[in-house]
Amino acid sequence: MNIIAALPLFLGNIRGAQLLIIILVILLLFGGKKIPELMRSMGKGVHAFKQGLADAKEEINKPVNDSTTEEDSGK
Repeated sequence: MNIIAALPLFLGNIRGAQLLIIILVILLLFGGKKIPELMRSMGKGVHAFKQGLADAKEEINKPVNDSTTEEDSGK
């Protein structure tokens, strides 16, 4: 599912003024110095998640070595 298409499901009818208030509240709660750290850690988490997905796809697509076919071909 596209993230942009799913965004209205989570945010409902948030408009410009409400979004500005939410951003100000987040800024007040975390402070200006903590927000870059939070975004950096979120970026690292997303990167690790994508790397895990790529590793899982690689593992799924890896050919399976069947020992019975190797024994039969050797006879």
